[in-house]
Amino acid sequence: MSEFKKKLGQLRNDIVTQGDRVLDLTLKAVECYFDDDQEKASTVISVDEVIDKVDVEIERASIPLLTMGSDDAHDIRSILTIVKVNNEFEKIADCAVNVSEVVLENKGDAKLVPNTFRVMANSVIGMLRDSIRSLEDSNVELARQVLLFDDTVDAFKSEILMNSQARVADGSLEVAFAFRLMTVTKSLERIADHCTNICEQVIYLETGKIVRHSSQGWSEPITPES
Repeated sequence: MSEFKKKLGQLRNDIVTQGDRVLDLTLKAVECYFDDDQEKASTVISVDEVIDKVDVEIERASIPLLTMGSDDAHDIRSILTIVKVNNEFEKIADCAVNVSEVVLENKGDAKLVPNTFRVMANSVIGMLRDSIRSLEDSNVELARQVLLFDDTVDAFKSEILMNSQARVADGSLEVAFAFRLMTVTKSLERIADHCTNICEQVIYLETGKIVRHSSQGWSEPITPES
């Protein structure tokens, strides 16, 4: 096995490990919000420093591979995918930190969290888990399934925000809590968006095709024009 292949294989292992680390961080962030667990929220924020450190390490290790002269299209796409997915993982971790900061700043929110939010949160965790597995297994079909689920998460977000607005209007929900719920809901929506970006990269890596998103939904992968 060439030195290039060895280093690329190590990078692939590193990015999947980083994905698992981010998944665990995100799961803890959701749990601390549900449970009003400020200790777990503090843990999420401290572990984010590890995510940031590994993010830099992966990026630094990726750049030299581009100068090693491989002319294999899949190898080149692999390096580009790792760099892009690495950035998505770091942004997901930032969203998890945003959720945890809400928990640290406000005690007692858990009892007011709507059931729809719990369903949305579980859906987003599932999207992240499947995104990582699609990357690890080069599973294009699983990546497509994640893309198709993004609209469902958007619908959950809209329902939660509309319900919150109605409850604020009738006086059954405090404005301050509604703003905090909006912050957390939007953080989860952004995580779902980052998951779709990861899955777009998996499809591009394995097929060389690009996925576009329009108001009508996700398109079938297309071969980019030369």
